[in-house]
Amino acid sequence: MQPRNMSMSGVVDLAAVKAAGEAKAKAEQTRAEAARQGGGGAVPPSALVIDVDEAGFERDVLQRSAEVPVVLDFWAEWCEPCKQLSPVLERLAGEYNGRFVLAKIDVEANQMLMQQFGIQGIPAVFAVVAGQALPLFQGLAPEPQIRETLDQLIQVGEQRFGLTGLTVDAEADEPAAVAAPAPGPHDAVLEAAVDALDAGDLGGAIRAYRNILSDDPANSEAKLGLAQAELLSRVREMDPQKVRQEAADRPEDVPAQIAAADLDLAGGHVQDAFGRLVETVRRTAGEDRDAARLRLLELFEVIGPDDPRVTAARTALARVLF
Repeated sequence: MQPRNMSMSGVVDLAAVKAAGEAKAKAEQTRAEAARQGGGGAVPPSALVIDVDEAGFERDVLQRSAEVPVVLDFWAEWCEPCKQLSPVLERLAGEYNGRFVLAKIDVEANQMLMQQFGIQGIPAVFAVVAGQALPLFQGLAPEPQIRETLDQLIQVGEQRFGLTGLTVDAEADEPAAVAAPAPGPHDAVLEAAVDALDAGDLGGAIRAYRNILSDDPANSEAKLGLAQAELLSRVREMDPQKVRQEAADRPEDVPAQIAAADLDLAGGHVQDAFGRLVETVRRTAGEDRDAARLRLLELFEVIGPDDPRVTAARTALARVLF
């Protein structure tokens, strides 16, 4: 079960992926702040199965996933297999008693979410753990297989992000409120950068992130945002068909391979992007090799150091370099 990173630009932008390391840091920050405020409190059983739409996705899924794995059930009223699967997932959400939250998404009312997750058919089940999207399964599955998948998901949440789930109070009427984290010194500029991204003003977003990094070079959120914005800026004016044709026709042309790798990553083809640049490093030397290597390191920043695909690509890069 491999994580696929995700970030929010508009509703969901899987091309501008959120680093696993950043997600882990935010999850830890959220839990630390909740603990400082006396804990998040117990939630009622009704909070374990929720309906989610595009407007509430950030709050109900991404933010909640810093505390507990969130399972996404993509369904529709006309889908007969969905009517068989959804009750099983709802029952298991209650049985697991806070180890995960089930978020039900009606694809008819939330077409953008369906498109951005690349869903070709329903029912489709994903999860989000500390801001990372993980595909679980599509179509009907036997309950033992679903249980096994959920157990693996919970294990990932515990081992990689320290998510221990929610405390459920059967007598609680409403979930306890969790205090919002105290604003940081750069929160306003970070928000402005995100707004610029949402508006398509990539230049404005890049300037905002660079301004933050000039004052705070270690700001991981600004590093991530800058890497994403610069990638999107590079690919926005590209002709994908032309770029891919040039890369296919001229395998020794390093700029052509770098441009194609940018397109690969922006399109969600992470391993293709990494593999292309590792191979380019392997067969080149001098300035060409340095150019391919440096671009590969920049793309690692977009994905994040904890992602297993980055770890594998770093190993492959080390092999061809040394």
